[in-house]
Amino acid sequence: MMPPPGYILIRPETLVGVQKAVEAALGARAAECLAAGGRAGGVKATAQLEGDAASRAGRLLEAGREIGWGDFALERLTPTALVVSVAGSPFARAYGAAGAPVCHLTRGVLETLALVVLERPARVVETTCAAMGAERCRFESVPT
Repeated sequence: MMPPPGYILIRPETLVGVQKAVEAALGARAAECLAAGGRAGGVKATAQLEGDAASRAGRLLEAGREIGWGDFALERLTPTALVVSVAGSPFARAYGAAGAPVCHLTRGVLETLALVVLERPARVVETTCAAMGAERCRFESVPT
């Protein structure tokens, strides 16, 4: 299987291994380091999106499915809110049981998407996570 141009194949367990090492070194600050990586990738991924907010959001979520980041669903998109859920997050699955959300890379990408479709900065919060036993990981924008 060849990855799309500009992508590399890497097992989620590899990324989670890095995540857990960064968590051991930095504690709670690790989450923001990982989200920053997601935001950096999100800038690249959103740069070529065209159309209205809904079509841009839909295209990015479709791309997330295509590259194996889970089954993304746009739950709500208004001029002030973005809510996305993900079933089958490979990051949550590889992480295992956790007491707090772990999908920081996804959260970072969705923060960039929120900036693009809401046309203003927004923090994204993972309100439920499969690593915590939820059926789906859920991400909601919060105005900054």
